[in-house]
Amino acid sequence: MPVSEPPEPVRTLSDADPASQVGADRDPIGAPIVRAGTTGRGGVDLPADGDTEHPVRSLTPELAAVVERWNPQGMALLRAMDGPGAAGAVTVIGPADVNTTLLRTELARFEPRVTLSEPRADAGAETAAPAGAVPPAVALILLDAGSIIGADVLEAIARLRADGTRLLLAMNGIHAYQDWRAVRERNLELLAAQGSAELDIVPVSARLAAAARTAGDTGLLDRSGLGALHAQLTAAAAAGGDRRGTVTARVLADTRQRVAEQVAALRSGAEPARLREERAILLAGRDGGRATAMSTLRGQLHLARVDLMTEIGASIRALHTAVRAELDRLRPAELADYPARLQQAVTEMTGALDHVIDLRLAELSARIERANDAPTRRRDPAPRVGPDPEPRHKGVEDHLMVALGASAGVGLGRLLVAPFSLVPALDVASVPVTLLLGGGAAAWVVRARRQLADRAHIRQWIADALVNVKAQLEQRVATALVEAEAVLADHVVRASTARMIETDRRVARLETDLRRMAAEQPGQLAACERDVGILDRWISPVETNDRLGTQ
Repeated sequence: MPVSEPPEPVRTLSDADPASQVGADRDPIGAPIVRAGTTGRGGVDLPADGDTEHPVRSLTPELAAVVERWNPQGMALLRAMDGPGAAGAVTVIGPADVNTTLLRTELARFEPRVTLSEPRADAGAETAAPAGAVPPAVALILLDAGSIIGADVLEAIARLRADGTRLLLAMNGIHAYQDWRAVRERNLELLAAQGSAELDIVPVSARLAAAARTAGDTGLLDRSGLGALHAQLTAAAAAGGDRRGTVTARVLADTRQRVAEQVAALRSGAEPARLREERAILLAGRDGGRATAMSTLRGQLHLARVDLMTEIGASIRALHTAVRAELDRLRPAELADYPARLQQAVTEMTGALDHVIDLRLAELSARIERANDAPTRRRDPAPRVGPDPEPRHKGVEDHLMVALGASAGVGLGRLLVAPFSLVPALDVASVPVTLLLGGGAAAWVVRARRQLADRAHIRQWIADALVNVKAQLEQRVATALVEAEAVLADHVVRASTARMIETDRRVARLETDLRRMAAEQPGQLAACERDVGILDRWISPVETNDRLGTQ
């Protein structure tokens, strides 16, 4: 009976009518093997050795329906026991590694036991039967769940099929690969391409089966796929009738245990309690995290505002320092062109600041759900440094400086021509020289004073202009953050609204499930007790009373 993939376990009857619930076959985990001629698990009186009664044919239609409903893989095993022929060994073709050893160990726990040969690692040469030798009747080929089937394995499959060998393919280790389904589909396509479309690949995991045996989890054992593989191996090996009574007893006992576990789960109310707890958790976060997200957004925007304002202040101070140093090195003729140079420096600084703002907004957007890109913002031109400085107006200090310069110049001239006054002939000639020296000294003093006043005038204009530039840059940052806040807040609202809607839907589904469970629980318990009664008619009264007393 090919199995496409391990069946999902049936944990509760909350999703369907009890009569329609389906379980899966499982090994009696850790239980001793029951021999023929004894009282089997659950108190079933087993037939003695040599009893060739067919297991499925010996079951009443009512009992067979219960087993089919709760333990379909067990029913498949019973049907496989009806196959004619004697028990035979199964040749294992696969890697001789830990996974193969664990698979053979876990299969040995199933009853009836199927004899498995030592694994043959080479699928190409060693599978060919020697001249005059009988090819194996049944072969189990183990495939890797993480790789596509190879050409040598395909050749071995074709050779074995030509020899009349019945082939079974199993993909071991599905627990370690998430894409094992895609690998299995590809392998089936390759098999169909070479004319082996009737072959199926059973996905199994020996490690999951070992974990299920340790934890006593029947659902995990179902997902391991070993029950389906054992049923196919049993059908292929055609186990004899001396084990049919044991298998029947085990299948009935496992079926009853599944029903009993379901009854215990229904009476404990664990599933409704879990759903109510999940509903309470969903209701606690019904706002979709909007309050938390908005608080986080405002905090991040405030932090971005502080950081950007600090960046503006540091940039303005650095520019002012550089401007003052450059201004002191300029010639007097270059002072008139300095406003244009300052405007260029402000434009470059604004471009650098825009880049910093964009990076900060991108960081904010990355933290907001459903905000894939940074919000677009308005691109204003760089701040203007203002109108050019007005001409410096001459005041009283300029006229006073002319007088002081002339006086200082005359005194300096008299000091220089004092030696000539000792000569009477040169005394009169020293007067014009004194006036000339005084006039030159006065002109130099006035010119130097004018240059100093012009530099001070430009310096004051620069300070006022940079104050205005700083205010415009701060306004630029505030505008960008306000616009970003509006866009990001909209993303937050949309994301939280979507989560709120999804939460409401989940809460509604949970409430529907709770109401349905409350309405269906009596019928489910009645159906389970009915199935237990059908099974108990095949179980000894002593064992039945013992089981009911322990529940």
